[in-house]
Amino acid sequence: MTGPESEESPVRRAVCPGSFDPITNGHLDIIARASRLYDEVYVAVMINKSKKGLFEIEERIDLIRTVTAEYGNVRVEAFHGLLVDFCKQRDIPAIVKGLRAVSDFDYELQMAQMNNGLSGVETLFVPTNPTYSFLSSSLVKAVAAWGGDFAHLVPPEVLTALTERLRED
Repeated sequence: MTGPESEESPVRRAVCPGSFDPITNGHLDIIARASRLYDEVYVAVMINKSKKGLFEIEERIDLIRTVTAEYGNVRVEAFHGLLVDFCKQRDIPAIVKGLRAVSDFDYELQMAQMNNGLSGVETLFVPTNPTYSFLSSSLVKAVAAWGGDFAHLVPPEVLTALTERLRED
């Protein structure tokens, strides 16, 4: 057979970057939606040595792997440095980012334009599910630290891990 029918389709890859300290239901919603659009989705967990996270990078990776296992096409890796370098090394042409509000767009548009200018990587903006439009890891940690109910904001595995971590401190 010749022509387009005989050619193998290229693998469509995207990355969902973030610190995920911890992963929330909002993050998980964006990752799940990306996993339906792309053949392979990398979750790139940012290492920021100047910031002390509540969870170590390995713990975050383990939690994300656990809560995304059902998707089958999600890979989780740590990265530091430029996201475009992570993308180049893995032949990833697209970044998927969730947008909660107009304020997110202002910042993310500049990042998207910079990433495209540096390497040609495109950014796909996905509007956040309204259920999670207010949600961030920082807010989850604050609610948890003050003893509030955050069970509906994170996957059950994260609820357990965060509750245990706060008991340790």
